[in-house]
Amino acid sequence: MNLHNLNSSPITYIYPFASHESERELCLMEQRALFGQASEGAAYLESPLRLPPNRSPFVQLRLDVLFAAPTLAELGELASLLDLEGRSFKIRYLKCGRRLTYEGEREAERRIGARIRGIAEMRDPDVTFGLLAREEDWVLGISRAAEPVWLAHKEKPNNYSTGLTTVVARALVNIAVPAAEGKRAIDPCCGMGNVLIEALSMGIDIVGRDINPVAVRGARSNLRHFGYDDTELLGIGDLNGLDGAYDAAIVDLPYNLCSVLLAEERRRMLSSVGRIAPRAVIVSTEPLERDLASAGLNIKDHCTVAKGHFVRNVWLVSRGM
Repeated sequence: MNLHNLNSSPITYIYPFASHESERELCLMEQRALFGQASEGAAYLESPLRLPPNRSPFVQLRLDVLFAAPTLAELGELASLLDLEGRSFKIRYLKCGRRLTYEGEREAERRIGARIRGIAEMRDPDVTFGLLAREEDWVLGISRAAEPVWLAHKEKPNNYSTGLTTVVARALVNIAVPAAEGKRAIDPCCGMGNVLIEALSMGIDIVGRDINPVAVRGARSNLRHFGYDDTELLGIGDLNGLDGAYDAAIVDLPYNLCSVLLAEERRRMLSSVGRIAPRAVIVSTEPLERDLASAGLNIKDHCTVAKGHFVRNVWLVSRGM
């Protein structure tokens, strides 16, 4: 099996996940939206879906599975089929599976590496293979590292102290728009543009609106800081007066910490969300189950995200049945 075949042969993929305890529920909710399943107690998720490894802020890498075998010796036999045609490689034991001692991990790497026809190179290899010991078998695949682009988005000219973190913002976009191709999204309470920046970095077609001119100015500055043309993306607008149809909306409702949002106004905003988009992610510090039902929005999933004592509710809702 040559290098070309390595890039075309995988039929399943393994995604190791890691999240802070306060974001664990959000991580699982994002998995359910992206993959239709959640890893629950496991530290990884296996799926036939091939997503970019940097799509989720909780994914560490994507393992493009090549071989699986009951024993390490049998996996070595399969690894002997690999011919890198003079290219360099290294083996990396993945800690998301069975735990081995340090010596055990290195020994497993050496045994598999010895069977591959190629040049061993630890620092800058052409191919990095991931080796995973599951409860029932061993797996070898190509390891595609995730580039944490959202980390750079932390440093922006403008932000709110209660604004969404880049990790939360990116996860919300994934929950709202799991299949990004051909979808059009809106953030009608965009604030400083945290959600917009994460969506745009994933190539998602999204626009932002906010009733607060100061917030829109700040969002424009933030988008320009990261090289995005804000001309068509941003504008001043009241959610209740928005026209047009979108496939999804991400709505981080105003907090009473900063402004008073009356119950009647909140219900009106939720009804407006259902009018412009059939699918939406709603974020609020308050319980909204009754308001969502009154607005004709059905709850499909829910979680909470904590930042110290500041707890956000996240709902995935759909319009109608």
